[in-house]
Amino acid sequence: MDQLPIIKLETGEHRGKQVTILRFKYNSRLISLIRKIDGSRWSQTLKAWVIPLENSSIERIVKELSGSASIEIAKEAMSAQNISAESNKVDISLPSGYLELLQQKRYSPNTIKTYTSYFLQFQKHFQTKQIEAVTKEEINDYLLELINKKNISESQQNQRINAIKFYYERVLGRQRECYQIERPRKASKLPDVISQIEIKRMIEVTTNIKHKIIIQLLYSGGLRRSELINLRIEDIDSNRMLIKVKGAKGKKDRYTQLSNNVLHDLQKYYKQYKPKKYIIEGLGGNQYSATSVANVVKESARLAGIKKRVTPHMLRHSFATHHLESGTDLRYIQEWLGHSSPKTTQIYTHVSETNFRKFSNPLDELFNDTG
Repeated sequence: MDQLPIIKLETGEHRGKQVTILRFKYNSRLISLIRKIDGSRWSQTLKAWVIPLENSSIERIVKELSGSASIEIAKEAMSAQNISAESNKVDISLPSGYLELLQQKRYSPNTIKTYTSYFLQFQKHFQTKQIEAVTKEEINDYLLELINKKNISESQQNQRINAIKFYYERVLGRQRECYQIERPRKASKLPDVISQIEIKRMIEVTTNIKHKIIIQLLYSGGLRRSELINLRIEDIDSNRMLIKVKGAKGKKDRYTQLSNNVLHDLQKYYKQYKPKKYIIEGLGGNQYSATSVANVVKESARLAGIKKRVTPHMLRHSFATHHLESGTDLRYIQEWLGHSSPKTTQIYTHVSETNFRKFSNPLDELFNDTG
């Protein structure tokens, strides 16, 4: 797809009058469009087209040339018409086909929300240009500005890149080689875990049966927080002692373990709370909120005397690590967690105590030998 021609808008003086100056490489189609704008004329002196300043509303020029050119507005041109970067907001909406294609491709609601939000911000940044004409170099500069000024994370940077790439490659159908951004290398971070003793203490100090079920399910099933709040009553298979996790990350269903202790407490919980649809329900039978789950875990950890910040995902990490330490084959842990690649699961080998206990420390050996 050919890039749109670029028009640069400046302000200056022509024949004693203030004008807006339109600079661009010769283009017969653009010239025919500019001729239709009231007051437009060619200046032999300036070697550019000019429009009287009182008739040259930025919005009007953008509207007249929309889809035919990429418009770059000099700061002095905006100042001359008392138009600030904030006040000169042309209404920005998603380009045709962007949201529709996300929905057709059955992206998750969270992904759709993230992509549309980031792409609208991207459009806002380049609101004085036709979005189809933004270059790879300009996008890289935009991302670099976000990194330097807003300190966005590597994860957010990748999400923003994906939102941008979705438009140019999927909506516009451009080839990948025509639009490439070098992705950042992700930092290698080890998951935070807590011990089995700390898990037991959290469960024991939690007196509210619903809250206890939340902690037990997160840990014993290796569940993500979103998976927990989406669990329905029919997802508990007490005959096979399994929990069915539907439509998890990557839209994959999987089975994970159902603990005997959890099943016992679930029976007491059902009698007391009588949930209708979801295992964990809020007021009026609505889905429990993710924030409430996080608060339950945080409070239980506090009551258990755990000093570190404990999150729902730490219970999932702890489930995998404790299984590995007890000798469970990594392939089963991978299935229970719903990892598509064994490489993702292998990270737990770096935090498992088993690997460290296999070997004596050379300092201990030194003193044992000399003692």
